[in-house]
Amino acid sequence: MELSKSELKRYSRHLLLSEVGIEGQLKLKNASVLIVGLGGLGSPLAMYLAASGVGRLGLIDNDVVDASNLQRQVIHGTSDVGRLKNDSAKEKLKEINPEITIEQYNEALTSKNAMAIMANYDIVADGTDNFQTRYLVNDACVLLGKPNVYSSVYRFEGQASVFWAKKGPCYRCLFPNPPAAGSVPSCAEAGVLGVLPGVMGMLQSTEVMKLILGKGSSLIGRLLLYDALEMRFSEIKLKQNPDCKVCGKTPEIKELIDYDEFCGIKKPKENLLEEDALLENWESNEAMPPRVLSGLIKQNHDLFLLDVREPYEHQICHIKEATLLPMSQIADSLEDLPKDKDIVVMCHHGSRSKVVIDYLKQEGFNSLFNLEGGIDRYALEVDTSLERY
Repeated sequence: MELSKSELKRYSRHLLLSEVGIEGQLKLKNASVLIVGLGGLGSPLAMYLAASGVGRLGLIDNDVVDASNLQRQVIHGTSDVGRLKNDSAKEKLKEINPEITIEQYNEALTSKNAMAIMANYDIVADGTDNFQTRYLVNDACVLLGKPNVYSSVYRFEGQASVFWAKKGPCYRCLFPNPPAAGSVPSCAEAGVLGVLPGVMGMLQSTEVMKLILGKGSSLIGRLLLYDALEMRFSEIKLKQNPDCKVCGKTPEIKELIDYDEFCGIKKPKENLLEEDALLENWESNEAMPPRVLSGLIKQNHDLFLLDVREPYEHQICHIKEATLLPMSQIADSLEDLPKDKDIVVMCHHGSRSKVVIDYLKQEGFNSLFNLEGGIDRYALEVDTSLERY
């Protein structure tokens, strides 16, 4: 395979680099990379790999573009709101570089399809934002012998590494077990500086290209940390864990598992029931499904609905029966909360409300419930007129 005349012109700045040249550009052209997720990380990752001439890109994402994505997911534009991210991304990538091949998977990556999809690519780049998919990508990469180019972001901080069990540690060597469900706020809960995923996604694309070219020192065995507020990079040395359950000397995990269960994510089985039947069958516990709350509201159950989000979030959408009291004000407003009623606490996705519930328990409140999935899930399952963000 040779470079065409148009490719020679397009990649001329690469060809001037002795570390790349025609031989290296052909390596890029012959390479294939699967990009998991087309959000904040996947956007710059895909754009730079396309521009650089990686010959075949696989895109897997089943989400649609939302207006709240546009602050950081730069591959999508205002006119793309409501479109599949996969379609929006493919259109932009083809505009960036029509010379490459793009393969779409308009589906979620699961234990059922991961091995078959990932087996078709040289490198997997993880641009996801949830723990169950990170463990899924890691385990599948270990079982397939593929490098996993990883990054994650949180507020003003990011981290990146290359996990490749053939040459170093895997993700499980660093994080053997996931944090308790809901204990780590997502970007939707905690926020993220818009440019941060751009920085980390470009670092990922750099690591992918170095692996393809076989040049430089990769992040295998190193966790790169970035603090945007302090504009500081640092790193931690990583070692392979001989007791790792997937890449250790005597691995326990030899096939993909149920990652929702592993990460403590409850599956919404209650959706199979009508609301009345759901109320009858619901076993009262701290986690209250949205449709249970809806049924209790309709029955005029004596509830106190406590919304602990910020005022600007409340302006976007709210349940009219709920009282707004931001989490930061709870400690100074305990006398305003009834101890003789069932209190249902809600936030955007359920993380902040869990923190508030744990605090209220310490303060002597007993009948507390967390709206499962927060107001976002309530908007999906109960009241579709509520604006999502």
